[in-house]
Formats: sequence, structure tokens, C-alpha cells
Amino acid sequence: MNTTDTGTAVPRWPVPSAPPVHDPALFAQAMRDMRLTWRARGVLAELATGYLPGQEPGISELTSLTRDERGVAEGREAYRKAVGELRVLGYLTPDATTASGVGERLVVNLAPATEAQLILNRYGRSALMDGS
Repeated sequence: MNTTDTGTAVPRWPVPSAPPVHDPALFAQAMRDMRLTWRARGVLAELATGYLPGQEPGISELTSLTRDERGVAEGREAYRKAVGELRVLGYLTPDATTASGVGERLVVNLAPATEAQLILNRYGRSALMDGS
């Protein structure tokens, strides 16, 4: 975080004032996709909901955070592995404006959640499944 002239802390990336535009059902399926590690789901959740459209940080911005800046968050390699996992399954795709082709800015795509591997209910139907 940066500070203003008055000493008030200002986040590096503005906090959204409205919920994301993603389909909530797809987002829920993505968060339960057993093809993803918990770490990758956390990264996906942050990138899908934590930033204003067009103001998402680039991969290098997030991986360059110092230990002090990221607090207890996992390190660079853990983040890179999670991003790689999300890219392989198609949850993150390179932004069209990325000149290098490496995918500096990544766009969240929840379409792979339609093929998510979900944990099945072992004990029959739940109240949510049968509408009661």
C-alpha cells in the first residue's frame, strides 16, 4: 500500500465497489473444481473478484511483491505454479494486448467450470439438489 500526503493508506489496486460480472453458478463450480489445487482456486477467486475491470495487476506485478508487501501470502514460485495450473485448464488466458505473447496480463475465463470435476454427494440427494 502507498500513502497519501495526509498519511492515509491507499491500496495499490483499487477495491471494486460492485460485485464482479461473472456468472455466480460458474464461479461456484470453478471454486469446487477438483482438478485445481486449493492454491489455484484462491488465485482464481482473487483475480475473478478482487479487481476493477481493466485494472487487474499483471503477473510480474504480483510476483515482484516483496515479503513485507505480501505478508503471509505464499511466495513467487507458489503463485507461478497456481497461475500455470489455471492456464493449462483454460481458466486464465493471455490478454490480447500482451505484446510479448507470454501473457503478462491474464483474463479470467470461467467457461472451463462447465467441465469441472465436482465431489459427488455420497449419501443421496441434498435439500439443495431436490429443491426441498
